[in-house]
Amino acid sequence: MPAKRVVVGMSGGVDSSVAALILKQKGFDVVGLFMVNWEENDPSDACSAEGDFADVVRVCTALDIPYYSVNFAEQYRERVFAYFLEEYAAGRTPNPDVLCNREIKFGPFKEYAQNLGADFIATGHYCGVSREGGRVRLLKAADGGKDQTYFLNQVREDQLERVIFPLGGLLKSEVREIAQKAGLATAEKRDSTGICFIGERNFRKFLSGYLPAKPGKIVTLGGECVGEHQGLMYYTLGQRRGLDLGGKKGEEGRWFVVKKDLENNILYVSHGDESPLYSRACRVQKLNWIGFDPPPSFDCGVKLRYRQSEQAARVTLTDDGGATVEYEKPQRAVTEGQYAVFYDDRACLGGGVITQIIY
Repeated sequence: MPAKRVVVGMSGGVDSSVAALILKQKGFDVVGLFMVNWEENDPSDACSAEGDFADVVRVCTALDIPYYSVNFAEQYRERVFAYFLEEYAAGRTPNPDVLCNREIKFGPFKEYAQNLGADFIATGHYCGVSREGGRVRLLKAADGGKDQTYFLNQVREDQLERVIFPLGGLLKSEVREIAQKAGLATAEKRDSTGICFIGERNFRKFLSGYLPAKPGKIVTLGGECVGEHQGLMYYTLGQRRGLDLGGKKGEEGRWFVVKKDLENNILYVSHGDESPLYSRACRVQKLNWIGFDPPPSFDCGVKLRYRQSEQAARVTLTDDGGATVEYEKPQRAVTEGQYAVFYDDRACLGGGVITQIIY
């Protein structure tokens, strides 16, 4: 009986390289598939796919597995980047990586893999899946510091069918060690950070090429004008750097963003006192549930940003299809456009987009 074929999403990084290696060692018929999601006529583009694909070729050659490259740049611009610009224009702070997973990696990518004869697809995400009672559950990773279920909270349950996450039970240090012992070209490669299509470039310069900046006043909550912002889209709640307000109130404390007034194009700041940043609840929309049928109200853990530990909260569904999330303890700098992602002790239950902050 021929081995089951699994198509692995290869990024050119150490995680997907080790995922492919593990599956090969387990006897699968492994195929590497590299995605091009961004194209730009910029020779200095820090997010160029050429170097990453060269690493994919090196790894796949070493593993003696076939590899392909597929271009999803058009779908990415239509389904992810357009939303990214729309959200920034509306004064929110989006997370395009979440949409990329639902709209690209577990959408067109999975379809393309099936055309290559895939029985399964696999990625280098740090998470796991289980199939219990006819439902698919998205499990937390063994490495809590690398767990990537936050970025998968909008992937539909049906999209997780016939998906393998080989790294779910491993620590990042163990993945590096496996790559080193196997002599993989990506063993020491630095992890990518930030938004891929921006890479190492200046964020403001990049965004200004797509959205017109509209400078305006920087004002304290007491109504004092203390400076000028370069455009509300460049700032996020809690931000300290880039305000150019040093020395305005002496050396005690720091300035930080506490509110954005899109209608009047005003950026509100506070000096030293962080209390205006703390909220007691938020409202979310575009809810997606994974292996979980929510009751009208329930207690769970919630992450309001990726780099955050789970916070105790109570979720109450609302008649408009959304939910209100009340925190056990006040939370700092909860941001519209980001995702509230829900957890029990083992799994990610799903999540939704934060649309309103309740102070």
